[in-house]
Parts: sequence; C-alpha cells; structure tokens
Amino acid sequence: MRPSLLKSASQLLRRRGYAAAAGANPERKVAILGAAGGIGQPLSLLMKLNPLVSSLSLYDIAGTPGVAADVSHINSPALVKGFMGDDQLGEALEGSDVVIIPAGVPRKPGMTRDDLFNINAGIVKGLCTAIAKHCPNALVNMISNPVNSTVPIAAEVFKKAGTYDEKKLFGVTTLDVVRAKTFYAAKAGVPVTEVNVPVVGGHAGITILPLFSQATPASNSLSHEDIKALTKRTQDGGTEVVEAKAGKGSATLSMAYAGAVFADACLKGLNGVPDIIECSFVQSTVTELPFFASKVRLGKNGVEEVLGLGELSDFGKEGLENLKGELKSSIEKGIKFAHEN
Repeated sequence: MRPSLLKSASQLLRRRGYAAAAGANPERKVAILGAAGGIGQPLSLLMKLNPLVSSLSLYDIAGTPGVAADVSHINSPALVKGFMGDDQLGEALEGSDVVIIPAGVPRKPGMTRDDLFNINAGIVKGLCTAIAKHCPNALVNMISNPVNSTVPIAAEVFKKAGTYDEKKLFGVTTLDVVRAKTFYAAKAGVPVTEVNVPVVGGHAGITILPLFSQATPASNSLSHEDIKALTKRTQDGGTEVVEAKAGKGSATLSMAYAGAVFADACLKGLNGVPDIIECSFVQSTVTELPFFASKVRLGKNGVEEVLGLGELSDFGKEGLENLKGELKSSIEKGIKFAHEN
C-alpha cells in the first residue's frame, strides 16, 4: 500500500470510530486467534493499522507465519508475531490486553448458525481454556459463531478455571450495527457516517433486533413497511453475503471491519477515553435472559455499565418478545455443551 493510501485508510478508519494517534497511550498487546482465516486475515491487517496496538500476536493452527510476515511489512508501529499450532498458543496469548476470536469454520449455503455449533463450540472451548491459563485478565472479543452460544461456552470455561469476569467477555455484534447503519442511511437518505442505530438481542436471525425507532438522525420518511424490510435485511445480512458469494465464502470483510471497530473501542476504553459506547452481547440483567446484546459503556475494566433498551416502539416490543425463546435456547445449548464436554 502506498503511503498516500495508508494515510487515506487510516483517516477513514478514524472517521468511522477508530482510534486517534497513540501519543502517550500505554502499550497494548492484541492477540487474534484464527488469524489465517477469511475473517482473521483482513482483521489482522486492520489491527496492524490501529495506532493503539503496539504488539499484534497472530495465531492459527496453520498458515500464520505467512500472514504475519505479510502484515509485518506494513509501515505502522505495531510489532507483529505469528504463532502456529497448539504448542505455540500459550506464547501467543501471554500478556494480551485484548483477545479477538474469529476462529472456526465459516457458514456455507444452506447452513444455519446452529449447524456450525458442534465444530466451533469445541474450538472455542479449547481456546478459552488457554486464555484462562495464559491471559486471564484480557478482554475477550468473541466473533466465532454461533455467538449466542459461544459466549456462554466461554463464560462456563472461565468459571470452571476460576477466572471469569463478566466485565471482560464480549460477543461481537458490531456487524449487525454496521449493517443497520448502512441500510438505514440508504433508505432514509442521510449521510451514513452520521448514522447511529442500536441493535439489541443476539447475533443470529430473529434474535437480531435493530431499533430503527431510536436511529439518529431521525427520519420521518420511513413507513412501517420500510422498518420491517430494514429489520429483515439486517437479520438476514449474513445470508445475503453467503448467497452472493455462491458458496465460496461468507461475510468475512465486513465482519473483519466490524471486529476491528469493536476492538478499537475496547482499547480506547482500557486507555481511559470517556463515553465509549458500543452494542455487545454480554452478561446482562436488561431482560430475564442471562446474556443479551445492548448498548454497553466501555472503560478500564471492560464493561463499565450495561445500558438499558430505551423507549421501544410497538414493533420493537413485539420483536423483543419474539426473539427471547430462540435466544434462551441458544444460550442454554452453549451452557449444556460446556458442562457435558
């Protein structure tokens, strides 16, 4: 990438919620588990561009030396190291402030997030066991699907190890927010960079509930049918990409971007930047469910405050009630897997 392009990319990311220049910020190590995969590679690139990252640790079961060598040539400050295989996982994690987990198999045409469960659940359990041992105080950003189940699995693994801190475990639902912003801006005819849309619930199908009634800037031009269509498209965004790629991939690039944005927010929170608010799937008392995605204030300890849902429209209230059964089932499935395996 030419210097001018690097500068342009960095400026764009800053405008879209990325960190400002590091200055006197403390050194931060970020580890990416699954760094050689479809999400992991572009995510590694984006985290290398983040000025708050001083050390970038890239881990996967294969292919990581090449990814690390490639990314390490970029003229940005983060020092990059690649790690491969089970015997190097501990070293990859040691001293990490933030661990991002995109590891696992991607969705394929006709595959539901539930179909991914048995494969990815086992992968996540193994990685979280290592996190508990080597960097128990790190903020853990879970991307591996199904997030509605993998976050509860991680929680149970950490509880068993005696390291669980509910303030430091996040299901990354930022892609739902990114999609909701993009689709809303196009339909409402407002600048996408100025849009904010809270997305609550979970991270699969009908459990994804974008609150377009709370979107800013507000739009009076959208009908009830428009809101229904926008909601449906946000919920089916992953399927839209899977089908468009005709079986040759899933939403990797947009997910990498969303993961980088959320990790950046975590780093800013750790560094004491005030009023960092993102939506995330966390341990929660917002509803009767033990985990729920809503706005979260981030800080030096991870979650500083889990924020409420705000005023819901009738459509939002209906969507909230409709999602609870499926989300409850997915959470329980994750907990059961952790206990039985």
